[in-house]
Amino acid sequence: MKKGVSFLVAVALMALASSLAAAFDPSPLQDTCVAIPEPKNAVFVNGKFCKNPNLTVAEDFFFQGLNIPGNTANLVGSNVTTVNVDAIPGLNTLGISLVRIDYAPYGQNPPHTHPRATEILTVLEGTLLVGFVTSNPQNRLISKVLNKGDVFVFPIGLIHFQFNIGHINAVAIAGLNSQNPGVITIANAVFGSNPPINPDFLARAFQLDKKVVKYLQARF
Repeated sequence: MKKGVSFLVAVALMALASSLAAAFDPSPLQDTCVAIPEPKNAVFVNGKFCKNPNLTVAEDFFFQGLNIPGNTANLVGSNVTTVNVDAIPGLNTLGISLVRIDYAPYGQNPPHTHPRATEILTVLEGTLLVGFVTSNPQNRLISKVLNKGDVFVFPIGLIHFQFNIGHINAVAIAGLNSQNPGVITIANAVFGSNPPINPDFLARAFQLDKKVVKYLQARF
């Protein structure tokens, strides 16, 4: 009898652990949890502190201006307008966010990763070359050309990119299954870290001359 009980307890614990491991943002335990600034001396754990549900208003769930093109006059020729929990406090605990991405002709959203979210992207205007790279040791490039109305998914944590291969501006909208998916742009993280990573280490890691590494670090 004891063995049977122990087995059931073990199965229950494994199921609980699996559900926790598979979760992204925590599931809400109430209708709304509108984010508010942290109280003085509070301990930050995860997500945001909540407004009293009786005090929530429509503006807590509202964002205006996603129809306005972003400024793509930069080195990479793209602009990301982020609509996450910092833009819409009502997204707190709901596990979802949105971005608008504008691309100049031949502009790109450089290789990057979202540590806490899968991304689903829809092209609204233009033609994009998109792709992601699978994890070691295969490092397979999964890539496709997308046109207006096409949809593509970038799995959580994998390095991915978009490149406008057209002669005109391109626009895409992407949804992510986290209120705060995070973003790590690979070149910025590796060559623009603060403080800088030892150039001798990077030279060996990337099989580059140390002078090239220092040049790249100066660019970022």
